Amino acid sequence: MREDISEGLKLALKARDQRRTATLRSINSAIKDRDIANRGEGKGPATHDEILAIVQKMVKQREESFAIYAQAGRSDLATVEKEEIDILNEFLPKGLSDEEVTEAIRAAIAATGAEGPKDMGKVIAQLKADYPGRIDFGKASGQVRAALTA
Repeated sequence: MREDISEGLKLALKARDQRRTATLRSINSAIKDRDIANRGEGKGPATHDEILAIVQKMVKQREESFAIYAQAGRSDLATVEKEEIDILNEFLPKGLSDEEVTEAIRAAIAATGAEGPKDMGKVIAQLKADYPGRIDFGKASGQVRAALTA
């Protein structure tokens, strides 16, 4: 993933795409910050999962900003945020459809042997392990709870 981002930055620089260049530089900056923090803790460079989490966090921040700008009637700033979201999403794995999420939840419940709401943590942990970065766990937790109470 790190190489994909670096390659994308090179292409954006050659194409003189300012928005893309700035967005990819911000990703690289966040990754380098993580590398420095890891070095301080005696760890190696940021892992693929850590980079995935960084990009997901950046998408979430921009989605929140987009909503605020759109609500305030600042379409110019909302457009900038939307463009950055699109660029960031290029580096994330494709999310699962609603049907795929429902099937993944069924499979996780079966794999963990979950029987009730008290086992919700096991199911969520299984989903996070099997589908990192591909499920919105804010939405999925409600579906897991409903499936376990049914």
